[in-house]
Amino acid sequence: MDLRQLWNELRSNNPQLIAARESYFAAKATVPQIAAPANPQVGLIWSGMPAGSPLALGTAGTNPNGQNGYSFAQPFQFPGKKTLASEIADKGAESIQAQNDNLYLQLGSQLATMYYSTLAAQQQLKVLSDTVIRTELIKNIAKARYSNHAAAYVEYLNAQVAQSSAESDKFNLERQLSVAYKSINVMIGRDPRQKIALRGDAGAAMGKIPSLLELESYAEGFHPILKSTNLQLEAAKKGVSLAKAAYLPDFQIVASQYTPNRGPFTSNNGQMYYQMEFDIVIPLYFFTKEKYGVEQALRNQGAAEANDVAAKQQVVLGVDSAFATYEQAKKYMEFLRDRQVPQADAAYRVAITQYANNGQGFSDLLTAQTQLRTLEIQLAIAKSNLLQAQAALLASAGKDPIE
Repeated sequence: MDLRQLWNELRSNNPQLIAARESYFAAKATVPQIAAPANPQVGLIWSGMPAGSPLALGTAGTNPNGQNGYSFAQPFQFPGKKTLASEIADKGAESIQAQNDNLYLQLGSQLATMYYSTLAAQQQLKVLSDTVIRTELIKNIAKARYSNHAAAYVEYLNAQVAQSSAESDKFNLERQLSVAYKSINVMIGRDPRQKIALRGDAGAAMGKIPSLLELESYAEGFHPILKSTNLQLEAAKKGVSLAKAAYLPDFQIVASQYTPNRGPFTSNNGQMYYQMEFDIVIPLYFFTKEKYGVEQALRNQGAAEANDVAAKQQVVLGVDSAFATYEQAKKYMEFLRDRQVPQADAAYRVAITQYANNGQGFSDLLTAQTQLRTLEIQLAIAKSNLLQAQAALLASAGKDPIE
């Protein structure tokens, strides 16, 4: 599997992303609840209870001319209050979605790190396999010389030790790869015991990276964290408007119907009366609750504004730091690829040619072989670090780290 296929599985099956999506849908479901009208109240009126009734208190049941009926009450808020409240809830839900988008980026960067580290380990395994082949060649040359010159036996043994060391490193690396495969399986939501094969070309994955100025500009305009803080700020501003709307009264309409001298469940005696009631719920107690509600909303708005500024600073700082890391990794990889590894390879070829021809320079040959092996492994790690830095840089700017 390549990185894009792994990313698609992660988006579908990763438990963290599933939980984040469900949290967003849960928050979104609160919006229509808040916008819905208040529930009505239906009441049963029964006055003039029969004498001796267990519900009659004192002389409450001695009035023979009671009345019974039904009432319907519908409370509603001042126009605009519910709209503001539902808009605040909607902004909060969209802020959660923006945070989920940032989680996508972070997990994508983590997946890229694991993927490229595993590819680097696979490349190191290939280097060690090549080392085993090279030391086998040195052993064969030393063995041929040993048959004619007893002193070459020590050289044969030293070559054998070097080969055994490379094989031992291979075993350790294979164990590390097994753990890495299981970790990737867990991250993409698979059973860790499931077999997985990774493929990819590190060179092809090294794409052209925009300039630092372009990345900073993109991050300031599109980073999910900044989108989230902007939505929180908008919600806080609407919260101030809602808090100020608390000074406005709410209302209630009550409609009732009653019939004199009739029990609540008896037939109609022909007399029926109706009445309408209009109630206003006004803020009293010197507007204490409303005043401090507005102050609380203003404080929340101030906190949201400061948080938005801090988030912008942190995002730009993160881009700058990731870009510096990327540039350093790129220069180091190019230095190894273009200078050190070719030089070490040339030194090894000269040393093995010299040893094969005249049997001189065995120590130089082992040293050249060891340096070539070390530098090839360093190059594989450097390429992996560069690709990891590239993914981290794109994620820090709010871009897809697996482009």
